[in-house]
Amino acid sequence: MKIGEVTAELGISVDTLRYYEKIHLLPNIKRSAAGQREYTAADMARVRFIKRAQKMGFSLDDIASLLAFRDAPAQSKPMVRNMVAEKLTEINHQIQELSALRDELTALTAACEVTEDNCPILDNFNKK
Repeated sequence: MKIGEVTAELGISVDTLRYYEKIHLLPNIKRSAAGQREYTAADMARVRFIKRAQKMGFSLDDIASLLAFRDAPAQSKPMVRNMVAEKLTEINHQIQELSALRDELTALTAACEVTEDNCPILDNFNKK
Protein backbone atom coordinates (compact mmCIF):
# COMPACT_ATOMS: atom_id res chain seq x y z
CA MET A 1 0.00 0.00 0.00
CA LYS A 2 1.10 3.55 -0.65
CA ILE A 3 1.46 6.03 2.20
CA GLY A 4 -1.80 7.84 1.37
CA GLU A 5 -3.76 4.60 1.45
CA VAL A 6 -2.22 3.64 4.79
CA THR A 7 -2.95 6.98 6.41
CA ALA A 8 -6.54 6.96 5.12
CA GLU A 9 -7.18 3.43 6.35
CA LEU A 10 -5.57 3.92 9.77
CA GLY A 11 -6.67 7.51 10.37
CA ILE A 12 -3.19 8.89 10.98
CA SER A 13 -1.17 11.58 9.28
CA VAL A 14 1.65 11.11 6.81
CA ASP A 15 3.95 12.92 9.25
CA THR A 16 3.07 10.47 12.02
CA LEU A 17 3.78 7.50 9.81
CA ARG A 18 7.12 8.94 8.72
CA TYR A 19 7.95 9.76 12.34
CA TYR A 20 7.34 6.17 13.40
CA GLU A 21 9.80 5.09 10.75
CA LYS A 22 12.32 7.77 11.76
CA ILE A 23 12.31 6.64 15.42
CA HIS A 24 12.40 2.97 14.37
CA LEU A 25 8.98 1.95 15.60
CA LEU A 26 8.53 0.85 12.01
CA PRO A 27 11.34 -0.91 10.20
CA ASN A 28 12.74 0.69 7.08
CA ILE A 29 9.83 0.61 4.70
CA LYS A 30 10.40 -0.95 1.32
CA ARG A 31 10.56 1.57 -1.51
CA SER A 32 9.38 1.32 -5.09
CA ALA A 33 11.72 2.01 -7.99
CA ALA A 34 10.34 5.56 -7.92
CA GLY A 35 11.27 5.89 -4.24
CA GLN A 36 7.73 5.72 -2.86
CA ARG A 37 7.15 3.84 0.37
CA GLU A 38 5.28 0.55 -0.03
CA TYR A 39 3.65 -0.72 3.15
CA THR A 40 2.96 -4.40 3.72
CA ALA A 41 0.22 -6.05 5.77
CA ALA A 42 2.83 -6.60 8.52
CA ASP A 43 3.63 -2.87 8.52
CA MET A 44 -0.08 -2.08 8.83
CA ALA A 45 -0.45 -4.53 11.73
CA ARG A 46 2.52 -2.92 13.45
CA VAL A 47 0.99 0.56 13.14
CA ARG A 48 -2.31 -0.75 14.53
CA PHE A 49 -0.37 -2.20 17.48
CA ILE A 50 1.34 1.17 18.04
CA LYS A 51 -1.94 3.10 17.91
CA ARG A 52 -3.69 0.65 20.26
CA ALA A 53 -0.84 0.86 22.78
CA GLN A 54 -0.90 4.66 22.57
CA LYS A 55 -4.63 4.62 23.20
CA MET A 56 -3.92 2.64 26.37
CA GLY A 57 -1.57 5.40 27.52
CA PHE A 58 1.82 3.90 26.71
CA SER A 59 4.58 6.25 25.59
CA LEU A 60 6.45 5.73 22.35
CA ASP A 61 9.45 4.49 24.35
CA ASP A 62 7.21 1.97 26.11
CA ILE A 63 5.79 0.93 22.76
CA ALA A 64 9.29 0.33 21.39
CA SER A 65 9.86 -2.08 24.28
CA LEU A 66 6.49 -3.75 23.75
CA LEU A 67 7.28 -4.23 20.07
CA ALA A 68 10.59 -5.86 20.99
CA PHE A 69 8.77 -8.08 23.49
CA ARG A 70 6.48 -9.32 20.70
CA ASP A 71 9.40 -11.22 19.22
CA ALA A 72 9.66 -13.45 22.29
CA PRO A 73 6.30 -13.26 24.07
CA ALA A 74 6.79 -16.21 26.45
CA GLN A 75 10.12 -14.90 27.75
CA SER A 76 8.89 -11.30 27.83
CA LYS A 77 5.67 -12.03 29.68
CA PRO A 78 6.97 -10.97 33.15
CA MET A 79 8.34 -7.69 31.79
CA VAL A 80 5.12 -6.95 29.89
CA ARG A 81 3.08 -7.74 32.99
CA ASN A 82 5.31 -5.36 34.98
CA MET A 83 4.85 -2.55 32.44
CA VAL A 84 1.09 -3.00 32.50
CA ALA A 85 1.02 -3.10 36.31
CA GLU A 86 2.91 0.21 36.40
CA LYS A 87 0.50 1.67 33.85
CA LEU A 88 -2.46 0.54 35.98
CA THR A 89 -0.95 2.19 39.05
CA GLU A 90 -0.49 5.40 37.07
CA ILE A 91 -4.06 5.26 35.74
CA ASN A 92 -5.50 4.62 39.22
CA HIS A 93 -3.58 7.64 40.52
CA GLN A 94 -4.96 9.77 37.67
CA ILE A 95 -8.49 8.54 38.43
CA GLN A 96 -8.08 9.57 42.09
CA GLU A 97 -6.83 13.01 41.07
CA LEU A 98 -9.66 13.45 38.59
CA SER A 99 -12.24 12.32 41.16
CA ALA A 100 -10.91 14.86 43.66
CA LEU A 101 -10.99 17.55 40.98
CA ARG A 102 -14.56 16.61 40.02
CA ASP A 103 -15.65 16.82 43.66
CA GLU A 104 -13.98 20.21 44.11
CA LEU A 105 -15.53 21.63 40.95
CA THR A 106 -18.94 20.23 41.91
CA ALA A 107 -18.71 21.94 45.29
CA LEU A 108 -17.56 25.21 43.72
CA THR A 109 -20.40 25.13 41.21
CA ALA A 110 -22.93 24.54 43.99
CA ALA A 111 -21.43 27.39 46.04
CA CYS A 112 -21.58 29.67 43.01
CA GLU A 113 -25.30 29.00 42.58
CA VAL A 114 -26.15 30.18 46.10
CA THR A 115 -23.69 33.08 46.44
CA GLU A 116 -24.91 36.50 45.39
CA ASP A 117 -21.80 38.66 45.70
CA ASN A 118 -18.45 37.09 44.83
CA CYS A 119 -17.83 34.12 42.58
CA PRO A 120 -16.49 31.21 44.66
CA ILE A 121 -15.00 29.65 41.55
CA LEU A 122 -12.90 32.70 40.70
CA ASP A 123 -12.04 33.19 44.37
CA ASN A 124 -10.78 29.61 44.48
CA PHE A 125 -8.60 30.11 41.40
CA ASN A 126 -6.95 33.06 43.17
CA LYS A 127 -5.80 30.85 46.07
CA LYS A 128 -2.21 29.72 46.26
